[in-house]
Order: sequence, then C-alpha cells, then structure tokens
Amino acid sequence: MTETTSSTPSTLFTHHTRLTRKIGPYTTTAIGLGGMGLSIEKKPSREVAIQVIHDALDAGCRHLDTAWAYYMSGGEEQHNEKLIREALDTWHGPKDEVLVATKSGHFRNFTDGVPTWDVNGAPEALIQYGKQSAQALGVEAIDLLYFHRPDPKVPYNESIEGMKVLYDEGVAKTIGISNASVEQIDIARSILGDALVAVQNQLSPIYTDSLDTVEYTKKLGLTFVSWSPLGGFRKPKDESKYDPFKEVAAHHGVSYQQVVLAWELAMGDHMMVLPGAHRSETILDSLRADELVLSQEEIDLLNR
Repeated sequence: MTETTSSTPSTLFTHHTRLTRKIGPYTTTAIGLGGMGLSIEKKPSREVAIQVIHDALDAGCRHLDTAWAYYMSGGEEQHNEKLIREALDTWHGPKDEVLVATKSGHFRNFTDGVPTWDVNGAPEALIQYGKQSAQALGVEAIDLLYFHRPDPKVPYNESIEGMKVLYDEGVAKTIGISNASVEQIDIARSILGDALVAVQNQLSPIYTDSLDTVEYTKKLGLTFVSWSPLGGFRKPKDESKYDPFKEVAAHHGVSYQQVVLAWELAMGDHMMVLPGAHRSETILDSLRADELVLSQEEIDLLNR
C-alpha cells in the first residue's frame, strides 16, 4: 500500500466517501473487512468469497485483514492469505490503495476431533510464518504484520524480538500486536519503538474487557483495531446487550450492526473496526456505519 504522511485522508480516496483514519504511516478506511469467516469452518464457496472481497473493495473498503491461521483445521494452510491475494489479483481497482494486514503465531489443529486453535510464539516460528505470509500474499514486504496471540510457553519479549527481526529484515513494513494487555503493549513498545503502530483486540457490546487498552492506545497514539466488533460469528451469550443498539437503530432506520460499529468508531479517532462477512450484503451494510453519526445522548445510552 502507498504510505501517506499527512494527517488528512490521502487524495487516493477522493473518489469515494468512506471514512479514513491513520494507522502508522498509512491512511486507510476505518471499517475494514476481516477475512476469517471466508476461510474457516462454514466458509462460503471460493467464488462467493472472492465476490465478497470484490464487492467490499468496490464499495470503497481499503483495509483487508487476514492471518496465517485463517484456514480450516486439517485443510489448506494460509487459505485466507491466498484468497486475499487472488481477490486482489482479479480486482480491477487501484490495488496500491489497499492496506493488507496479516498475523503470525496462530495455527489450526484438532482436539478430540473438534477443530481448534493453538499458538506458537517461538521467535523462529514467527519468523518462518511471517516469511510464508509474505510469499502467500505475493509481496516483498507486508504492510502490517501482527503478532497474533501471546504464547504462554514463550516469554512475551522473546516473541516480540522475533517480530522485530521480521521488521528489521524488511519482511514487514510495520508491526502490530493482537490480543494484548496494557503490560504487553509496554513490552512491545520497548522493543519495537515506532515500528509498533497498532493493537488489535476483541471489542463488542458483549466483550468490553479491552476498554482499558482502547484508552491506553489512545494515550500512546497507537491505532486500536477491533476484531469481532459485532460479537463474532457465534451466537452472542447475552442478546440483551444489543437491546439499546436496536433501539437507536430503529430511530435511525438502520441495522443495529451499523450502530454497534458507529459506537466503537466514536470512541476515538484512533479506532478502526474489522467486521467479518459470509455474504456481500453483510459487509456492504457494515461499511455504511461510517455514515452514521450518533448523538452524545445516544452514545451515553449505549455506554450504560
């Protein structure tokens, strides 16, 4: 992706009206597309998945998020990274406007026959995964590479040292960390310095444990990127959490999902969200959340 040095949206975006924000040296859309659902269990067909990505890009989305581990347990590794590459290769729009972020350190397996996730945060593994990600994406240097999830078997600083190698060797242009605590953010900053540009943590109406890192990243000038911003593909544990969002949505005549995303984006100019999708209609609806302006009264209601 082309880097931008101004705090204002890049002129690359003048042909559409999507909300853009800064993430490190880049200016990209505040609402991105999370690719996991296009490649794990219950994924759509390859043709549908490519169409979802193309439709999101055609609607002005310029932020695609993937991971080495987005594939079905027992299936083709790096499925989603390869899917993103195919989608971009076959898209006729301005590819240099698109930020592609990926993540290292997770992998899929089975536990008692059930598809599961596991972690490997060993520095040598992260370096290997990172180079494989660049290869799968067809790039010399990854725009933004996250350390996917802390590995309890490996001291956090050692994992981050592995990520620094990828940065120093030019495999990744910028580094992020995911599923990180305030303490881990400090460790990563002490090792990576300005190379660390983003923290990607889970945040939704049913998962607010990360609000401390929302505030901390704002204070530090780092971008906070929300994964599963709508609650994830699994049925939410407490549907009542969405009642005030549905109330505000009815007032605006929009989906409650748009209200959820607009609420998260309103937490600060450092906020970005990554809704996933199995269908084009879903991501196209989510993208329209950047047109929704919530009043302070509505935000207060949603924050209760």
